[in-house]
Amino acid sequence: MENQPLAERLRPRTLDDYIGQQHLVGKGKVLRKMIESGTLSSFILWGPPGVGKTTLAMIIAAGLNRPFHALSAVNSGVKDVREVIQKAESQRFFNTPNPILFIDEIHRFSKAQQDSLLAAVEKGTVTLIGATTENPSFEVISPLLSRCQVYVLKAQEKADLEALIDRAVAQDVCLKEKNITIREKDALISFSGGDARKLLNILELVVNAQTGDEIIIDNDTVRKELQENPLMYDKDGEQHYDIVSAMIKSIRGSDPDAALYYMARMLEGGEDPKFIARRLLISASEDIGLANPNAMLLANACFDTIHKIGMPEARIPLSECVIYLATSPKSNSAYLAIDNAIAAVKRTGNLPVPLNLRNAPTKLMKELNYGKGYQYPHNYPGHFVETEYLPEELKQSLFYQPQDNPAELKIAERLRNWWKKYRK
Repeated sequence: MENQPLAERLRPRTLDDYIGQQHLVGKGKVLRKMIESGTLSSFILWGPPGVGKTTLAMIIAAGLNRPFHALSAVNSGVKDVREVIQKAESQRFFNTPNPILFIDEIHRFSKAQQDSLLAAVEKGTVTLIGATTENPSFEVISPLLSRCQVYVLKAQEKADLEALIDRAVAQDVCLKEKNITIREKDALISFSGGDARKLLNILELVVNAQTGDEIIIDNDTVRKELQENPLMYDKDGEQHYDIVSAMIKSIRGSDPDAALYYMARMLEGGEDPKFIARRLLISASEDIGLANPNAMLLANACFDTIHKIGMPEARIPLSECVIYLATSPKSNSAYLAIDNAIAAVKRTGNLPVPLNLRNAPTKLMKELNYGKGYQYPHNYPGHFVETEYLPEELKQSLFYQPQDNPAELKIAERLRNWWKKYRK
Protein backbone atom coordinates (compact mmCIF):
# COMPACT_ATOMS: atom_id res chain seq x y z
CA MET A 1 0.00 0.00 0.00
CA GLU A 2 2.89 2.37 0.67
CA ASN A 3 3.79 2.14 -3.02
CA GLN A 4 0.44 3.65 -3.96
CA PRO A 5 0.15 7.41 -4.51
CA LEU A 6 -1.22 9.37 -1.58
CA ALA A 7 -4.44 10.17 -3.48
CA GLU A 8 -5.12 6.45 -3.91
CA ARG A 9 -4.26 5.59 -0.31
CA LEU A 10 -6.72 8.23 0.93
CA ARG A 11 -9.54 7.32 -1.46
CA PRO A 12 -12.74 7.28 0.66
CA ARG A 13 -14.60 3.98 0.99
CA THR A 14 -17.90 5.32 2.37
CA LEU A 15 -20.00 8.45 2.00
CA ASP A 16 -19.17 9.43 5.56
CA ASP A 17 -15.49 9.67 4.58
CA TYR A 18 -16.27 11.47 1.34
CA ILE A 19 -15.34 15.16 1.39
CA GLY A 20 -17.43 17.76 -0.44
CA GLN A 21 -20.44 17.55 -2.79
CA GLN A 22 -22.88 17.77 0.12
CA HIS A 23 -25.59 18.91 -2.31
CA LEU A 24 -25.52 15.34 -3.65
CA VAL A 25 -24.34 13.12 -0.79
CA GLY A 26 -25.46 15.03 2.32
CA LYS A 27 -28.24 13.80 4.55
CA GLY A 28 -31.46 13.50 2.56
CA LYS A 29 -29.73 14.28 -0.75
CA VAL A 30 -30.28 12.35 -3.94
CA LEU A 31 -27.21 10.07 -4.13
CA ARG A 32 -27.28 9.19 -0.44
CA LYS A 33 -30.98 8.36 -0.77
CA MET A 34 -30.16 6.07 -3.69
CA ILE A 35 -27.84 4.00 -1.51
CA GLU A 36 -30.18 4.02 1.47
CA SER A 37 -33.17 2.95 -0.62
CA GLY A 38 -31.25 0.37 -2.64
CA THR A 39 -32.61 1.74 -5.93
CA LEU A 40 -30.32 3.04 -8.61
CA SER A 41 -30.94 4.51 -12.06
CA SER A 42 -28.39 5.38 -14.69
CA PHE A 43 -26.73 8.77 -14.28
CA ILE A 44 -23.79 10.91 -15.37
CA LEU A 45 -21.48 12.76 -13.01
CA TRP A 46 -20.30 16.02 -14.56
CA GLY A 47 -17.59 18.08 -12.93
CA PRO A 48 -13.97 19.27 -13.12
CA PRO A 49 -11.04 16.87 -12.54
CA GLY A 50 -10.27 15.69 -9.03
CA VAL A 51 -13.65 16.26 -7.40
CA GLY A 52 -14.40 12.60 -6.66
CA LYS A 53 -16.45 11.29 -9.61
CA THR A 54 -14.75 7.88 -9.75
CA THR A 55 -14.66 7.58 -5.97
CA LEU A 56 -18.37 8.35 -5.74
CA ALA A 57 -19.21 5.66 -8.30
CA MET A 58 -17.16 3.09 -6.37
CA ILE A 59 -18.78 4.05 -3.05
CA ILE A 60 -22.26 3.69 -4.57
CA ALA A 61 -21.44 0.27 -6.02
CA ALA A 62 -19.99 -0.91 -2.72
CA GLY A 63 -22.91 0.51 -0.72
CA LEU A 64 -25.41 -1.34 -2.91
CA ASN A 65 -23.27 -4.50 -3.09
CA ARG A 66 -23.50 -4.67 -6.86
CA PRO A 67 -21.02 -6.05 -9.39
CA PHE A 68 -18.90 -3.19 -10.63
CA HIS A 69 -17.34 -2.98 -14.08
CA ALA A 70 -15.14 -0.01 -14.97
CA LEU A 71 -13.94 1.20 -18.36
CA SER A 72 -11.95 4.23 -19.36
CA ALA A 73 -13.07 5.86 -22.59
CA VAL A 74 -9.43 6.79 -23.25
CA ASN A 75 -8.35 3.23 -23.97
CA SER A 76 -11.60 1.28 -24.48
CA GLY A 77 -13.43 0.61 -27.72
CA VAL A 78 -16.76 -0.85 -28.86
CA LYS A 79 -15.33 -4.37 -28.42
CA ASP A 80 -14.53 -3.69 -24.76
CA VAL A 81 -18.01 -2.30 -24.14
CA ARG A 82 -19.68 -5.34 -25.71
CA GLU A 83 -17.52 -7.72 -23.70
CA VAL A 84 -18.49 -6.04 -20.44
CA ILE A 85 -22.17 -6.07 -21.42
CA GLN A 86 -21.98 -9.78 -22.27
CA LYS A 87 -20.32 -10.44 -18.92
CA ALA A 88 -23.03 -8.44 -17.17
CA GLU A 89 -25.73 -10.42 -18.94
CA SER A 90 -24.14 -13.70 -17.80
CA GLN A 91 -24.16 -12.48 -14.19
CA ARG A 92 -27.87 -11.67 -14.18
CA PHE A 93 -30.24 -13.94 -12.36
CA PHE A 94 -33.83 -13.58 -11.24
CA ASN A 95 -34.33 -10.82 -8.68
CA THR A 96 -30.66 -9.84 -8.74
CA PRO A 97 -29.83 -6.14 -9.12
CA ASN A 98 -28.20 -4.88 -12.32
CA PRO A 99 -24.41 -4.69 -12.43
CA ILE A 100 -22.97 -1.18 -12.54
CA LEU A 101 -20.95 -0.16 -15.58
CA PHE A 102 -18.77 2.84 -14.80
CA ILE A 103 -17.29 4.68 -17.78
CA ASP A 104 -14.71 7.32 -16.97
CA GLU A 105 -14.40 10.24 -19.41
CA ILE A 106 -17.51 9.10 -21.26
CA HIS A 107 -17.32 12.26 -23.39
CA ARG A 108 -14.38 10.67 -25.22
CA PHE A 109 -16.57 7.84 -26.52
CA SER A 110 -17.52 8.18 -30.18
CA LYS A 111 -21.16 8.07 -31.29
CA ALA A 112 -20.73 4.41 -32.29
CA GLN A 113 -19.31 3.57 -28.86
CA GLN A 114 -22.15 5.37 -27.11
CA ASP A 115 -24.68 3.65 -29.39
CA SER A 116 -23.29 0.29 -28.29
CA LEU A 117 -24.30 1.16 -24.71
CA LEU A 118 -27.82 2.24 -25.50
CA ALA A 119 -29.60 -1.12 -25.73
CA ALA A 120 -27.99 -2.41 -22.53
CA VAL A 121 -29.07 0.69 -20.62
CA GLU A 122 -32.60 0.54 -22.09
CA LYS A 123 -33.04 -3.14 -21.20
CA GLY A 124 -31.55 -2.71 -17.74
CA THR A 125 -28.71 -5.11 -18.48
CA VAL A 126 -26.44 -2.61 -16.76
CA THR A 127 -26.90 0.53 -14.75
CA LEU A 128 -24.63 3.13 -16.31
CA ILE A 129 -22.62 5.62 -14.29
CA GLY A 130 -20.68 7.95 -16.56
CA ALA A 131 -18.10 10.51 -15.50
CA THR A 132 -17.19 13.52 -17.60
CA THR A 133 -15.39 16.82 -17.34
CA GLU A 134 -17.25 18.12 -20.40
CA ASN A 135 -20.82 19.34 -20.75
CA PRO A 136 -22.81 16.16 -21.47
CA SER A 137 -25.32 18.18 -23.49
CA PHE A 138 -22.64 18.52 -26.17
CA GLU A 139 -20.68 15.30 -25.74
CA VAL A 140 -23.25 12.55 -24.98
CA ILE A 141 -25.72 11.42 -27.65
CA SER A 142 -29.32 12.49 -27.01
CA PRO A 143 -30.85 8.97 -26.74
CA LEU A 144 -28.33 8.00 -24.06
CA LEU A 145 -28.55 11.33 -22.27
CA SER A 146 -32.36 11.09 -22.12
CA ARG A 147 -32.01 7.84 -20.16
CA CYS A 148 -29.62 9.28 -17.59
CA GLN A 149 -29.89 11.84 -14.85
CA VAL A 150 -27.05 14.37 -14.83
CA TYR A 151 -25.56 15.36 -11.48
CA VAL A 152 -23.16 18.30 -11.36
CA LEU A 153 -20.13 18.09 -9.06
CA LYS A 154 -18.46 21.33 -7.99
CA ALA A 155 -14.81 22.19 -7.56
CA GLN A 156 -13.81 21.51 -3.97
CA GLU A 157 -14.25 24.46 -1.64
CA LYS A 158 -11.38 25.82 0.44
CA ALA A 159 -12.74 24.33 3.67
CA ASP A 160 -12.99 20.89 2.05
CA LEU A 161 -9.40 21.08 0.78
CA GLU A 162 -8.13 22.20 4.18
CA ALA A 163 -9.90 19.24 5.80
CA LEU A 164 -8.33 16.93 3.22
CA ILE A 165 -4.83 18.20 4.08
CA ASP A 166 -5.46 17.64 7.78
CA ARG A 167 -6.80 14.15 7.14
CA ALA A 168 -3.81 13.23 5.00
CA VAL A 169 -1.29 14.30 7.62
CA ALA A 170 -3.20 12.67 10.49
CA GLN A 171 -4.47 9.44 8.92
CA ASP A 172 -2.33 8.39 5.97
CA VAL A 173 -0.21 5.35 6.86
CA CYS A 174 2.93 7.02 5.53
CA LEU A 175 2.47 10.67 6.43
CA LYS A 176 1.36 10.11 10.00
CA GLU A 177 4.72 8.50 10.74
CA LYS A 178 6.52 11.70 9.75
CA ASN A 179 6.93 14.83 11.85
CA ILE A 180 4.98 17.21 9.57
CA THR A 181 4.09 20.76 10.52
CA ILE A 182 1.63 22.60 8.26
CA ARG A 183 2.20 26.30 8.83
CA GLU A 184 0.37 27.57 5.76
CA LYS A 185 -2.09 25.97 3.37
CA ASP A 186 -2.81 28.81 0.93
CA ALA A 187 -0.24 27.82 -1.72
CA LEU A 188 -1.22 24.15 -1.58
CA ILE A 189 -4.85 25.08 -2.17
CA SER A 190 -4.10 27.72 -4.79
CA PHE A 191 -1.92 25.40 -6.85
CA SER A 192 -4.50 22.60 -6.66
CA GLY A 193 -7.14 24.66 -8.47
CA GLY A 194 -9.93 22.89 -6.56
CA ASP A 195 -8.66 19.47 -7.66
CA ALA A 196 -8.39 17.19 -4.61
CA ARG A 197 -6.21 14.66 -6.42
CA LYS A 198 -3.80 17.37 -7.52
CA LEU A 199 -3.73 18.74 -3.97
CA LEU A 200 -2.67 15.38 -2.55
CA ASN A 201 -0.08 14.92 -5.31
CA ILE A 202 1.42 18.33 -4.48
CA LEU A 203 1.41 17.58 -0.76
CA GLU A 204 3.17 14.27 -1.32
CA LEU A 205 5.72 15.90 -3.63
CA VAL A 206 6.56 18.60 -1.09
CA VAL A 207 6.82 16.10 1.78
CA ASN A 208 9.07 13.72 -0.18
CA ALA A 209 11.33 16.58 -1.27
CA GLN A 210 12.32 17.36 2.33
CA THR A 211 14.78 15.56 4.52
CA GLY A 212 15.42 15.83 8.22
CA ASP A 213 13.53 15.14 11.38
CA GLU A 214 10.91 17.84 10.89
CA ILE A 215 9.07 18.62 7.68
CA ILE A 216 7.81 22.20 7.46
CA ILE A 217 5.19 23.07 4.87
CA ASP A 218 4.49 26.73 4.18
CA ASN A 219 3.68 28.80 1.12
CA ASP A 220 7.32 29.49 0.19
CA THR A 221 8.23 25.81 0.41
CA VAL A 222 5.36 24.84 -1.88
CA ARG A 223 6.21 27.54 -4.43
CA LYS A 224 9.86 26.57 -4.41
CA GLU A 225 9.09 22.93 -5.13
CA LEU A 226 6.56 23.62 -7.85
CA GLN A 227 8.49 26.59 -9.29
CA GLU A 228 5.55 27.73 -11.39
CA ASN A 229 1.81 27.81 -11.08
CA PRO A 230 0.18 24.94 -12.99
CA LEU A 231 -2.76 27.02 -14.12
CA MET A 232 -6.16 25.37 -14.37
CA TYR A 233 -7.01 26.13 -17.98
CA ASP A 234 -7.85 23.43 -20.52
CA LYS A 235 -7.81 25.13 -23.90
CA ASP A 236 -9.47 22.09 -25.49
CA GLY A 237 -12.11 21.59 -22.82
CA GLU A 238 -15.19 23.24 -21.40
CA GLN A 239 -13.19 25.73 -19.34
CA HIS A 240 -11.95 27.12 -22.67
CA TYR A 241 -15.52 28.26 -23.34
CA ASP A 242 -16.32 29.24 -19.75
CA ILE A 243 -13.41 31.68 -19.49
CA VAL A 244 -13.86 33.28 -22.89
CA SER A 245 -17.56 33.62 -22.04
CA ALA A 246 -16.59 35.39 -18.81
CA MET A 247 -14.31 37.75 -20.76
CA ILE A 248 -17.04 38.64 -23.26
CA LYS A 249 -19.64 39.14 -20.53
CA SER A 250 -17.20 41.39 -18.66
CA ILE A 251 -16.72 43.49 -21.81
CA ARG A 252 -20.49 43.63 -22.28
CA GLY A 253 -20.81 44.70 -18.65
CA SER A 254 -18.20 47.48 -19.14
CA ASP A 255 -15.72 46.03 -16.61
CA PRO A 256 -12.21 46.34 -18.14
CA ASP A 257 -10.49 44.84 -15.08
CA ALA A 258 -12.50 41.61 -15.14
CA ALA A 259 -12.16 41.37 -18.93
CA LEU A 260 -8.38 41.73 -18.65
CA TYR A 261 -8.24 39.14 -15.88
CA TYR A 262 -10.04 36.48 -17.92
CA MET A 263 -7.96 37.26 -20.98
CA ALA A 264 -4.81 36.91 -18.87
CA ARG A 265 -6.11 33.51 -17.72
CA MET A 266 -6.39 32.44 -21.33
CA LEU A 267 -3.00 33.79 -22.37
CA GLU A 268 -1.22 32.20 -19.40
CA GLY A 269 -2.99 28.93 -20.13
CA GLY A 270 -1.57 28.86 -23.67
CA GLU A 271 -4.66 29.97 -25.58
CA ASP A 272 -4.13 30.95 -29.22
CA PRO A 273 -4.19 34.80 -29.36
CA LYS A 274 -6.01 34.57 -32.70
CA PHE A 275 -8.93 32.83 -30.97
CA ILE A 276 -9.15 35.71 -28.48
CA ALA A 277 -8.94 38.31 -31.25
CA ARG A 278 -11.76 36.62 -33.17
CA ARG A 279 -13.95 36.79 -30.08
CA LEU A 280 -13.13 40.48 -29.68
CA LEU A 281 -14.23 41.12 -33.26
CA ILE A 282 -17.55 39.47 -32.52
CA SER A 283 -17.95 41.50 -29.33
CA ALA A 284 -17.21 44.74 -31.19
CA SER A 285 -20.12 44.14 -33.56
CA GLU A 286 -22.52 42.41 -31.17
CA ASP A 287 -22.13 44.47 -28.00
CA ILE A 288 -20.67 47.85 -29.01
CA GLY A 289 -22.05 48.06 -32.52
CA LEU A 290 -23.38 51.36 -33.72
CA ALA A 291 -22.84 53.05 -30.36
CA ASN A 292 -19.17 53.24 -31.39
CA PRO A 293 -18.49 51.99 -34.94
CA ASN A 294 -14.75 52.58 -34.42
CA ALA A 295 -14.75 49.55 -32.10
CA MET A 296 -15.00 47.24 -35.10
CA LEU A 297 -12.10 49.03 -36.79
CA LEU A 298 -9.91 48.74 -33.69
CA ALA A 299 -10.81 45.06 -33.17
CA ASN A 300 -9.99 44.32 -36.80
CA ALA A 301 -6.68 46.19 -36.50
CA CYS A 302 -5.91 44.15 -33.38
CA PHE A 303 -6.67 40.94 -35.27
CA ASP A 304 -4.33 41.95 -38.09
CA THR A 305 -1.60 43.05 -35.70
CA ILE A 306 -1.35 39.84 -33.73
CA HIS A 307 -0.99 37.91 -37.00
CA LYS A 308 2.07 40.01 -37.72
CA ILE A 309 3.80 40.09 -34.34
CA GLY A 310 2.71 37.02 -32.35
CA MET A 311 3.28 36.43 -28.65
CA PRO A 312 4.41 37.71 -26.23
CA GLU A 313 4.04 41.19 -27.76
CA ALA A 314 0.53 40.34 -29.00
CA ARG A 315 -0.70 40.66 -25.43
CA ILE A 316 -0.37 44.47 -25.72
CA PRO A 317 -2.74 45.12 -28.66
CA LEU A 318 -5.08 42.52 -27.18
CA SER A 319 -5.06 44.46 -23.91
CA GLU A 320 -5.65 47.75 -25.73
CA CYS A 321 -8.60 46.26 -27.60
CA VAL A 322 -10.17 44.68 -24.51
CA ILE A 323 -9.94 47.95 -22.56
CA TYR A 324 -11.34 49.95 -25.49
CA LEU A 325 -14.29 47.60 -25.97
CA ALA A 326 -15.07 47.37 -22.26
CA THR A 327 -15.05 51.15 -21.85
CA SER A 328 -17.01 51.92 -25.02
CA PRO A 329 -20.74 52.77 -25.01
CA LYS A 330 -22.79 49.67 -25.76
CA SER A 331 -25.49 48.82 -28.27
CA ASN A 332 -26.80 45.50 -29.55
CA SER A 333 -29.17 47.14 -32.05
CA ALA A 334 -27.43 45.64 -35.11
CA TYR A 335 -27.54 42.19 -33.49
CA LEU A 336 -31.26 42.52 -32.75
CA ALA A 337 -32.02 44.05 -36.16
CA ILE A 338 -30.62 41.16 -38.20
CA ASP A 339 -32.35 38.63 -35.95
CA ASN A 340 -35.64 40.49 -36.45
CA ALA A 341 -35.12 40.43 -40.23
CA ILE A 342 -34.24 36.71 -40.20
CA ALA A 343 -37.36 36.00 -38.15
CA ALA A 344 -39.44 37.83 -40.75
CA VAL A 345 -37.88 35.80 -43.55
CA LYS A 346 -38.61 32.55 -41.72
CA ARG A 347 -42.16 33.67 -41.05
CA THR A 348 -43.03 34.90 -44.55
CA GLY A 349 -40.80 32.82 -46.83
CA ASN A 350 -39.54 33.96 -50.24
CA LEU A 351 -41.71 37.00 -50.89
CA PRO A 352 -41.47 38.48 -54.41
CA VAL A 353 -39.25 41.53 -54.79
CA PRO A 354 -41.33 44.59 -55.79
CA LEU A 355 -41.21 45.15 -59.53
CA ASN A 356 -39.75 48.65 -59.28
CA LEU A 357 -36.68 47.22 -57.48
CA ARG A 358 -35.98 44.42 -59.91
CA ASN A 359 -33.12 44.50 -62.40
CA ALA A 360 -34.15 44.67 -66.07
CA PRO A 361 -31.18 43.63 -68.24
CA THR A 362 -33.34 42.19 -71.07
CA LYS A 363 -36.15 43.53 -73.31
CA LEU A 364 -38.57 40.92 -71.99
CA MET A 365 -37.95 42.00 -68.42
CA LYS A 366 -38.58 45.63 -69.33
CA GLU A 367 -41.83 44.61 -71.05
CA LEU A 368 -42.82 42.88 -67.80
CA ASN A 369 -42.30 46.19 -65.98
CA TYR A 370 -39.14 45.12 -64.18
CA GLY A 371 -37.61 48.29 -62.74
CA LYS A 372 -40.56 50.46 -63.80
CA GLY A 373 -41.27 53.30 -61.39
CA TYR A 374 -37.95 53.09 -59.54
CA GLN A 375 -37.11 56.46 -57.98
CA TYR A 376 -33.39 57.24 -58.03
CA PRO A 377 -32.64 58.93 -54.65
CA HIS A 378 -29.81 61.07 -56.01
CA ASN A 379 -32.29 62.88 -58.24
CA TYR A 380 -34.11 64.22 -55.17
CA PRO A 381 -33.26 66.93 -52.60
CA GLY A 382 -31.05 65.59 -49.85
CA HIS A 383 -30.51 62.43 -51.91
CA PHE A 384 -33.67 60.91 -50.46
CA VAL A 385 -37.18 60.09 -51.60
CA GLU A 386 -39.67 58.21 -49.45
CA THR A 387 -40.75 55.04 -51.21
CA GLU A 388 -41.50 51.47 -50.15
CA TYR A 389 -38.62 49.05 -50.58
CA LEU A 390 -40.03 46.06 -48.68
CA PRO A 391 -42.43 43.49 -50.17
CA GLU A 392 -46.13 44.37 -49.81
CA GLU A 393 -46.62 41.88 -46.97
CA LEU A 394 -43.89 43.55 -44.90
CA LYS A 395 -44.33 47.21 -45.77
CA GLN A 396 -43.68 49.66 -42.93
CA SER A 397 -41.86 46.96 -40.94
CA LEU A 398 -39.25 48.14 -38.45
CA PHE A 399 -36.37 45.72 -37.87
CA TYR A 400 -33.82 48.26 -36.66
CA GLN A 401 -34.53 50.20 -33.49
CA PRO A 402 -31.91 52.84 -32.59
CA GLN A 403 -30.81 52.67 -28.97
CA ASP A 404 -30.18 55.39 -26.41
CA ASN A 405 -26.55 56.40 -27.02
CA PRO A 406 -25.12 59.55 -28.62
CA ALA A 407 -24.20 57.93 -31.95
CA GLU A 408 -27.56 56.23 -32.47
CA LEU A 409 -29.55 59.21 -31.27
CA LYS A 410 -28.14 61.02 -34.31
CA ILE A 411 -29.08 58.06 -36.50
CA ALA A 412 -32.60 58.08 -35.02
CA GLU A 413 -32.94 61.76 -35.81
CA ARG A 414 -31.99 61.20 -39.46
CA LEU A 415 -34.41 58.29 -39.74
CA ARG A 416 -37.27 60.37 -38.32
CA ASN A 417 -36.51 63.13 -40.81
CA TRP A 418 -36.61 60.62 -43.67
CA TRP A 419 -39.26 58.03 -42.77
CA LYS A 420 -42.80 58.43 -41.43
CA LYS A 421 -42.68 54.96 -39.90
CA TYR A 422 -39.90 56.14 -37.54
CA ARG A 423 -42.03 59.02 -36.32
CA LYS A 424 -44.77 56.82 -34.92
